[in-house]
Amino acid sequence: MGVIEQFWNASLEEAKQGYVERPHDYLCLLCGAEVEKGIIYPVDGVLFEASRYMRHHIEQEHGSVFAHLSGLDKRLTGLSDHQASLLRLFFAGKTDAEVQAELGIGSASTIRNHRFALKEKERQAKVFLTLMELLRQSDKEGAFASSGKARPRKQEEIQVESDSPEYEAILQKYFPQGKSHALDRIPRKHKHRLVVCREVAKRFALDRIYTEREVNSILEAVYSDYVTLRRYLIDYGFLDREADGSAYWRTGQDSGEKEQEEMSVNRKQELKQLYKEVKTEAGVYQIRNKVNGKVLVASSMNLKTINGKKFMLQHGSHPNRELQKDWNELGADAFEFEVLEVLKRKDESYFDAKDALEKLEKKWLEKLTPYNERGYHQVKRV
Repeated sequence: MGVIEQFWNASLEEAKQGYVERPHDYLCLLCGAEVEKGIIYPVDGVLFEASRYMRHHIEQEHGSVFAHLSGLDKRLTGLSDHQASLLRLFFAGKTDAEVQAELGIGSASTIRNHRFALKEKERQAKVFLTLMELLRQSDKEGAFASSGKARPRKQEEIQVESDSPEYEAILQKYFPQGKSHALDRIPRKHKHRLVVCREVAKRFALDRIYTEREVNSILEAVYSDYVTLRRYLIDYGFLDREADGSAYWRTGQDSGEKEQEEMSVNRKQELKQLYKEVKTEAGVYQIRNKVNGKVLVASSMNLKTINGKKFMLQHGSHPNRELQKDWNELGADAFEFEVLEVLKRKDESYFDAKDALEKLEKKWLEKLTPYNERGYHQVKRV
């Protein structure tokens, strides 16, 4: 049991609700589950929109945000097992006498003393959070990274010229197959780590915004522990991101060109807005059972919502019960999702995208005939 990295960057309100809203989905801060926007999720005959379905997910998978957080390891909560048990009983609405009877300790006055001690802990935590916030505001050099750990020493103290023999020697040491290939290991020395991160940052374009999934995909091809590598890129200032992890971008300071190092705030905002306004693609896709070859053909005005269908299957709420049954028995590895055709939109004013998508889906149903033993569709009776 734990929380994902974005939890530590979330606001108090987001942490309390257990999820954050991103441009195209909602992200569970407790386990990393994603719920795509634009999908209606059926649950026991009730239809939920995405945010409500995320709350349902938290209730079903975690009990509640309180239950999940109070069950975390004491290294994360700072609470002893006894204190965590007391909090859970208080949260359940137990009186001091009921708590004393259930735990079998002391008397009701003993429980009142425990309540007082927990309130003292709350006040101490508030003071500490205030101190850390003031420290961040006064830290002109950015001594604390978003991860909460101290930044490496200033880059100018450990700078290695990119065209120097030393720079190339460092790259050769950690990229033995060439700098466009995988990283052998993350250097322990700050100077070497800076060189490696500078080179890795060049795999990201300067003029676009990346999702966390895209960043992870790029970095995983560089090094297996892509999470640590991503953190170093942010700590050294080669990548920047939104607090909730919904968008990442390359800062440009790895290029050595001042105008790129000082990318304006306006440009960053333009990139973020561009990311939010990316046009969605409509089309037809299939879910294929690799064991028996049966397929389900479906269409969507936003193909990005396919992940939402996976999420529904993982939580047993897909409306096609036969497909859901096979998924439960065979597991996720027995199925593959494939886009069959993307809808070609026309600029004509009379173009009806919804009608065109229905026709496209009908075409693929006629082509694949996914009925009876061939698929998960029922033949419509005339």
